[in-house]
Amino acid sequence: MVDLKGQYEKIATTVNHSIQEILDTNTYINGPQVHQFQKALEAYLDVKHVIPCANGTDALQIAMMGLDLKPGDEVITADFTFAATVEVIALLQLTPVLVDVDLVNMNISIEAIKKAITPKTKAIVPVHLFGRAANMEAIMQIANEHNLFVIEDNAQAIGANCGFSGGIKKKAGTIGHVASTSFFPSKNLGCYGDGGAIFTNDDVLAHKLRGIVNHGMYERYHHDVVGVNSRLDSIQAAVLNAKLPHLDDYNAARQNAARKYSTAFQGHKNLIAPTICDACDCHVFHQYTLRIIDADRNALMQHLLDNGIPCAIYYPIPLHSQKAYLDTRYKEEDFPVTNQLVKEVLSLPMHTELDDEQIAFITQTVLNFLK
Repeated sequence: MVDLKGQYEKIATTVNHSIQEILDTNTYINGPQVHQFQKALEAYLDVKHVIPCANGTDALQIAMMGLDLKPGDEVITADFTFAATVEVIALLQLTPVLVDVDLVNMNISIEAIKKAITPKTKAIVPVHLFGRAANMEAIMQIANEHNLFVIEDNAQAIGANCGFSGGIKKKAGTIGHVASTSFFPSKNLGCYGDGGAIFTNDDVLAHKLRGIVNHGMYERYHHDVVGVNSRLDSIQAAVLNAKLPHLDDYNAARQNAARKYSTAFQGHKNLIAPTICDACDCHVFHQYTLRIIDADRNALMQHLLDNGIPCAIYYPIPLHSQKAYLDTRYKEEDFPVTNQLVKEVLSLPMHTELDDEQIAFITQTVLNFLK
């Protein structure tokens, strides 16, 4: 599904030199590489504050901790996504409110958000799923009308642009009150272990978050807030420093591969491919996800695997059906799109090193099965 070795070979000299420098200086935690990366990512995103941390799940949890949400407060998020999003809501004893998604873009449904708001609602967590930016203009309008926090889960869409009325564009993760991202190795901007970060333009919130990630300390052994131990180590920051200057090129390579996939699948009666607009800057294709219609999705998946082609189902079980998050509040009729997508979706290999020969082999293998 990814080719991290091929990507590494192109930046090996920079990565190796930076890691050796850390080994020589023993600056493993909060070293110069971490601060350099923080500043570089702030500049790239045009956001005031980046707070690096240990992983994307921590980033999301710490973002919520910084907002002083109370046990029982309701937090609305998408049913069709990875469990980390709802996991941290539950860990903080908040009340997750799962809602359906949009059939076309697979992101959280605007209408479903509106229907789910109650007097206990305190926040919305839109997930920019598979690399496609959610409708942040509509989400922020809802949040402003109801005085709600917006916490962007940007683990899959770093570098994507969100469009607004008047032609304005902003980077995903810089629009809500706070956002989180992951630098898991397979992400568009990935390190060689775990890593994450929190983004915000709020000075007061940023100060609090910087304390939370470091045991609640601003001064050593002075614990001013309840915190956690969640720091991005210097070696991972070194990898990210080497990759960040290439992020736009990495995303462009993914978009180019996606365009070739979708061209090959265009018009096929059993396939609904991702829509790719001309500018193609709202989708950075962390995953390239097809919908398989009136055909055996699982058999196609096995056919691809038999032919040496990695593929995956993201995600096979809705969150509202997961044992950990079962709740009598949820009714199957509330999730028609999610329940449909889990039966249809199939993700193909997507990474920066895909070449025309590989894409041709993958697409032809799919089409041969669906004759």
